[in-house]
Amino acid sequence: MRKISSVILAAVCCAATAQLLAAEPQHETYRVTILSDAGAQGRSIDDLGLIAGSYTLANQTVHAALWAFGHQIDLGTLGTGAGLASRVLWPVKNNLGLVSGISLTDALDPNQESWSCGFFLNNPNFNTCLGFLWEPRTGKMRPLPTLGGTNGFATGTNNLGETVGWAENTVHDPTCILPQRLQFKPVVWGPGRDQIHELPLVAGDTSGAATALNDRGQIVGISGSCGFAVGGPTARHAALWDNGTLTVIVNPNGAPYWNTPMMINERGDVVGFAGAPNDPDGNRTPPFIWTKKDGFKFLPMPKGDVAGVATSINELRQVVGYSNDASGNLHPLLWKQGRVTNLNDLIEPGSALTGPILRAFDINDRGEITGRSATGQALVATPIGGTDD
Repeated sequence: MRKISSVILAAVCCAATAQLLAAEPQHETYRVTILSDAGAQGRSIDDLGLIAGSYTLANQTVHAALWAFGHQIDLGTLGTGAGLASRVLWPVKNNLGLVSGISLTDALDPNQESWSCGFFLNNPNFNTCLGFLWEPRTGKMRPLPTLGGTNGFATGTNNLGETVGWAENTVHDPTCILPQRLQFKPVVWGPGRDQIHELPLVAGDTSGAATALNDRGQIVGISGSCGFAVGGPTARHAALWDNGTLTVIVNPNGAPYWNTPMMINERGDVVGFAGAPNDPDGNRTPPFIWTKKDGFKFLPMPKGDVAGVATSINELRQVVGYSNDASGNLHPLLWKQGRVTNLNDLIEPGSALTGPILRAFDINDRGEITGRSATGQALVATPIGGTDD
């Protein structure tokens, strides 16, 4: 572990020599590298090529993982129990080797909430779930504090050492939908080790979450009611906090739920998914992009698809995500220059994929994409050239 952590730190120190070309390469072919076949998925890829996500152990427990220079690192959990699980779920987006995510702990939740983590981690005993920050210098994850409540959830960490997410306080909120009981707020942890502060909500809202940030003091997330602590009515408003000033990213169709930014780049461009009218269950969410210049725009989906998510955007405004048709069949998507393409159509012949790619989760500034296949393979797709757009 110390050796691998040292390699990561050395690579970070040399990051300045790996800055990317300003011009966008126009690739149409991608070479797939399989990271793990063990029920895995890549969720985040930085500009050094470090990939974070999760994999499944022999006992079927899921652990957060980091793939670095040909090595897979099990990031562990915030407890000692053999059945405790952890995951990286958002593009983390820093070049320091810092990884943020969620983990169950040994402590039990006195309120027995399913909490946000319950949608992503098997938690039959109602263990407390906290956001974590994994640091390469120690090779360990550490828990991130709450606002006095029980649970927390971390999404992304920037190059300033700031991490965002959401955390419970001690208020029993009547807008919560059982088993959720406690109010929660969008928060920023750091850059100091034990620092935490909450972000303001839209007037009249009681709960919210921060989902992504950049290095310019810009953070995106959601603001709404407590609900069931994930999307839905908590995402009444898509929010942009610009150095503390709150702006609502307005969904033009007016749906009061599921308006969720997933990523913001250094330009301040935002991508995510939006609610649809008369769809409170979130079955027909359209993907979107928002820029300061052009405002809110829905992104196109392949013909026949009814819902989608734009999960990440790089500095070249290349966007990745996925969509599904009415039967639930998933398609990994790449949006470039206003056009959408199924990533499976761009993979060179002879790849080691044992099934089609299902979801594309993140893209770095070199155009490298990480995601998951239908057979549980974590992967990275690297542009290798082809006909220009």
